[in-house]
Amino acid sequence: MQKVITFGETMIRLSPPDNHRLEQAKSFDVHVGGSESNVAVAIERLGLDTSFVTRLTKNPLGRMVRNKIREHGVDVSNVVWTDEDRVGTYFVEYGANPRPSAVIYDRADSAISKIDKGTVNWKKVFAGGTLFHTSGITPALSPSAREVTEEAMREAKGGGLKVSVDLNYRSKLWSQEEAGECMTRLMEFTDILVTSEEDTSRVFGITGESYEEVAEALADRFGFEAVAITLRDNISMWRNDWTAIAYKDGEFYDDMTYELELVDRVGGGDSFTAGFLYGYLTEGPEKGVKYGNATSAIKQTNPGDINWCTLEEVRSLAQGGGRVRISR
Repeated sequence: MQKVITFGETMIRLSPPDNHRLEQAKSFDVHVGGSESNVAVAIERLGLDTSFVTRLTKNPLGRMVRNKIREHGVDVSNVVWTDEDRVGTYFVEYGANPRPSAVIYDRADSAISKIDKGTVNWKKVFAGGTLFHTSGITPALSPSAREVTEEAMREAKGGGLKVSVDLNYRSKLWSQEEAGECMTRLMEFTDILVTSEEDTSRVFGITGESYEEVAEALADRFGFEAVAITLRDNISMWRNDWTAIAYKDGEFYDDMTYELELVDRVGGGDSFTAGFLYGYLTEGPEKGVKYGNATSAIKQTNPGDINWCTLEEVRSLAQGGGRVRISR
């Protein structure tokens, strides 16, 4: 059995129901979400063993985060607990044309941002592991989180694991210059990159006439084993077209375009990453793209960051089934 280990921050997410604005809110829908834990949950639900590493405050909010992730079968035994600091929160205010949705973070001085090198026994964490995954969000949280991210990636590579990164640029966390300097250094330890055309341009300054040209340029510059680029076309606030491509060993892989009726797009990219990594590890990049797209499409039809998909649903959708008929 292959095993995927992920590392990053998970937060409490609060959303006003019924498209209310935050200033109108009298109640909130509560979810738990974070890029790397979203990936771990979806991969676990698809059938591979996963483990999630983070640092949480030992209080009810920290336990809520741990419990929600553990609920899906993810190993959380390597979570670092602290009596200090806080669990980060964020707010999602859903819009409707022409008002865009908005995200407000309240994550300063969160427990994960205070993590230090040497805190995690990475040799123990990576024992029996196949792949280590993190994202560009984690090193953006603080200088110490940046150091620990590099520490983990170095240790994973040294231990023979593949390393994957979702570039995941967040302008509210750091500048393009800061991201470019840090992520360029971390690419030395990266085998598989998941990104978008926009993030690639912002962080690495790489552009091209086509998505394929961008993917090839990334592989040429950094020597990646594989690159995946997600492609979202915003038709309206609640209607998107979604697909992706992958590039490996001079070959391009693409898939159908999904016409999405959105319920919640937050976490859609994480679910693509999960499906892509699952497919890539089990059969290769062609399956990776198909399963990544299908996993993401399913995620964006249910509320919250976490994907409640099953392998059977993903397989059926990837094969062209389950589009509009009621499943009886």
